[in-house]
Amino acid sequence: MVDGSPTRDFLYVEDAAGGNISASERYDDIKPVNLGSGQEISIKELVNIIAKLMHYKGTIEWVTSKLNGQPRRCVDIKRATGRSKKTIDWFNSKYLD
Repeated sequence: MVDGSPTRDFLYVEDAAGGNISASERYDDIKPVNLGSGQEISIKELVNIIAKLMHYKGTIEWVTSKLNGQPRRCVDIKRATGRSKKTIDWFNSKYLD
């Protein structure tokens, strides 16, 4: 049942593009490089944040006839170093500072 509990790792598009360019210029190994924030957020939490930012006053309904899908998706970013994380910086400045 879809309830918003699965977690995902989101990446800002400029970080993805920059990470790909940086890896192609500097990375010389056959091991894959995962680009991501390295942090998970539940779909439900993200929906609530977006609703708050959009001043949405309605109700959020989950499609309970569908499955949640994969419970977690968070990549290991150990090999991806030196990239700014604009999405995380933005999120932290809005909600954690």
